[in-house]
Amino acid sequence: MTDQKHLIWSDLDLDYEDWRADLEAEYPELSEYERMALMHEINGHYLDDERANLNIQLDQPILIIADLGLWTGRHMSYKEIASGNIRDCLYSGRDIDYTTWYVDKLGDLRCDAIHHDGTNHLLYRTYKPGVRESQIDLLKEKLYYGTATRADVTRITRRLGDEIGKVYGWDFPQRGRQAVSVER
Repeated sequence: MTDQKHLIWSDLDLDYEDWRADLEAEYPELSEYERMALMHEINGHYLDDERANLNIQLDQPILIIADLGLWTGRHMSYKEIASGNIRDCLYSGRDIDYTTWYVDKLGDLRCDAIHHDGTNHLLYRTYKPGVRESQIDLLKEKLYYGTATRADVTRITRRLGDEIGKVYGWDFPQRGRQAVSVER
């Protein structure tokens, strides 16, 4: 891929021309408008398939590091997915218009979620084994105040792309001193 993203699922930029022949052959009685609506519906079902593919249980919660595009400007935030299951990353809020989940060239699971005020950029990571609660609390504090650096994030978390790559056959560079972009 030229942009070195490994796409998991997206509802952004669906092109009816890519679907036309199959939909016309299978649903000749439908109007073009109805087939376009069906394209979106079918694509939505593919998201359920990806959730089933990524039913991967981790030993730790998943930390979502968010660069939020709000009407008041860009804001950093965080949230945890307590279940620690990667499939639970593939849900977006009800006010989101378009969503794309992908693994970047460094092996980080990311999401770009477009809504009426802007775009949210999400980074999903999980805590490394043996990390102390005090280290997690310090990282959350830095995320809350917008002072977290790449080093802060990579020191106590690890990427999810390795587990995801096993499902789809994707390989990523070895971690070593892996760089992670916290902001966009």
